[in-house]
Amino acid sequence: MTVLIAGAGIAGLTLALSCHQAGIDCRIYEQVKVVGPLGVGINLQPHAVRELYELGLEEELEAIGVRTREVAYFSRKGGQIWAEPRGMEAGYNWPQYSLHRGHLQMMLFDAVQQRLGPEAIITRSGVSGYSTARSSAKIELAGSGETILGDIVVGCDGIHSAIRRQMMPDEGPPVWGGAVLWRATSLAEPFLTGATMAMAGHERQKFVTYPLSGPDPETGRALVNWIAELKYDPSQGWNREDWNRQGKLEDFLPHFEDWNFDWLDIPAMIRSANVCFEYPMVDRDPIESWTDGRVTLMGDAAHPMYPIGSNGASQAIVDARVLVRAFQDHGLSADALAAYEAERRPATTRIVLANRQNGPDQVMELVEQRCGGTFGDISEVLSRDELEETAAAYKTLAGFDVGGLNSRQPIVKAL
Repeated sequence: MTVLIAGAGIAGLTLALSCHQAGIDCRIYEQVKVVGPLGVGINLQPHAVRELYELGLEEELEAIGVRTREVAYFSRKGGQIWAEPRGMEAGYNWPQYSLHRGHLQMMLFDAVQQRLGPEAIITRSGVSGYSTARSSAKIELAGSGETILGDIVVGCDGIHSAIRRQMMPDEGPPVWGGAVLWRATSLAEPFLTGATMAMAGHERQKFVTYPLSGPDPETGRALVNWIAELKYDPSQGWNREDWNRQGKLEDFLPHFEDWNFDWLDIPAMIRSANVCFEYPMVDRDPIESWTDGRVTLMGDAAHPMYPIGSNGASQAIVDARVLVRAFQDHGLSADALAAYEAERRPATTRIVLANRQNGPDQVMELVEQRCGGTFGDISEVLSRDELEETAAAYKTLAGFDVGGLNSRQPIVKAL
């Protein structure tokens, strides 16, 4: 009884830990020789943090993350549109964390090796395809062509998933809607609460920033993540998405030169970064099925989404937990995959589509449309009801409304 997992990213590693917690044998097959910390900053919402806490990773998360206290939206002129508490400050039983994606991946990687043993992750073994039968499934390894037999195969192999490509051979490349991100970290003085996730701008030009560490006691500076975003005509095309492609300041900094607000000097923060990375913001159209027999998809392989609303990693973690609950209810079977997909595919489809419409960031676009980003009292531009409804609707859509999350039972049943 074995689950074969393609990919040692956040989805695959969380799935392995969840299988182990439920007493289910599993192995991860990863294409790289050495798993290393990729990416820059991400946020984990309370619904995902709850799942990692229930995996016994509370201390590890606390060591690598900053508890996000607030999210705040600003116009391109720096005027505050809306701010609300986050995590335990907002009444959740679990915090929200700002942290480095690579640190989260390595934390999960270390936990898998400690709990399941080093042999649980087979590197230099990328999955190139699969086959499925009535009571089993196989993966094929790239290069060698070796096949591995298991009960279930789960594609956690990202936006360029080979398993999804086999399921959807005519799908083509990811969809680019015109936005390009430049991402980096800088050492900077804390701003606002010191643990605020701040967003300024509108749909065509945006700056997002939040701390990844507390302030250094000697310098007073913290490691701060930032993302500069510009939107272009998508018909012109762009480079293939790649977290490791270095960006050029001259491509985007001139657009932010006058974004020096009383709470943050954005051009100075951009200039202080040692290096930035360029990344076209892409997703994929939702598909009608994630599953072929005893093979299914998870995380970015199943539902790649725009990084709006801080939900990509969080949804991958929830995927893993729901799938393992389905294994507990139905065994390692096609019925389990059907139950998992019936719950997760509609939920994540709604988020993918909402993020294409700007998600909760839409309040900034509304302000830009109504007043060009200049206002005295925000209530003259957007009512408090509009602001609260936008924030609450997205939390409900993404599965982290405070009442629902605090009151629901654990996803994975304790042994």
